[in-house]
Amino acid sequence: MDYKLALKKACDELKGLVGKQIDVIDVKQPASVEGAIQLSKIVSKLSPIIGNLLEFHSVEHLNSCSLGVEGKWSRQDPGFPDALFQSKNLSNDIGIEIKAWFPLATEMTARFRDSQDAFKKDNINVALIAWLPEFVFWGKPIIIDILITSGKSIAEARDTHYFSPPDYIVLEPEDTSSRTGNLQQSNTNGYKFQVEKSDFKKAEEYIKKFGNDFKNYKTSSEFQAKVRDLQSKFTYRLDTNFAKVDRIEHVAIEQFKSKIESTIFQGKTIKEWHSLVNNTKQKGHSLLEREIQRLYQSFQNTL
Repeated sequence: MDYKLALKKACDELKGLVGKQIDVIDVKQPASVEGAIQLSKIVSKLSPIIGNLLEFHSVEHLNSCSLGVEGKWSRQDPGFPDALFQSKNLSNDIGIEIKAWFPLATEMTARFRDSQDAFKKDNINVALIAWLPEFVFWGKPIIIDILITSGKSIAEARDTHYFSPPDYIVLEPEDTSSRTGNLQQSNTNGYKFQVEKSDFKKAEEYIKKFGNDFKNYKTSSEFQAKVRDLQSKFTYRLDTNFAKVDRIEHVAIEQFKSKIESTIFQGKTIKEWHSLVNNTKQKGHSLLEREIQRLYQSFQNTL
């Protein structure tokens, strides 16, 4: 079987989790409305835990499905991608990198820093899994929707978005292929020009020697040598916000975000829930209180 066909089948199977409840953790209903309001401000902190649980659950689900080829899915922690399928009957391994998204958070905080070089064979996809507790702020996690797209396309969109020399540069990891697996590096980093410490106009003049094509990002060693040369001549700072999925302007991700915002969940769109949670004015507080009281009633009706 062609490995790309096997990957497509796996992704189709993973999408079957949409709407499913993940019965691995349960946030108890707060004793009071005020307690629920306070919970609404912090429930997003569960995302790292839910993210790991979703990785486990996704691998278990994929192993329960048939791809028509002998092999097994395994979760890699640490390692890339999160879910890896190996088979002697495929010319390449296939994988899925899993990112959890709690859509009531201020922004999508998941990062995507893996180098384009990790996706040369286009055998790794990314699954962005949107989840919420059953009653918005409490209950078991429910998978709202899943976006699955090419990891290669995300890496390319990220580098195209960020790389703008001399103002902003992206650096590939050093060659660590000779190291053991746990010491190998595959992450890119972004660096912002420090205008208070370097002369920006001089930097603009300096990069002219690299030619007009220098603004088109490449991962090749020759291109990266030019980037490192620029970095060594002027002052840059490491950008700690680099590669947040919410900021890389990937078309499919932006469309997915809009789709999730308009999704109705427990009587309101997720965008409306987001607005209630993040509105600190008194009016917003009273509206949230009213909606939580409604959720309490809905919860009682399920008992």
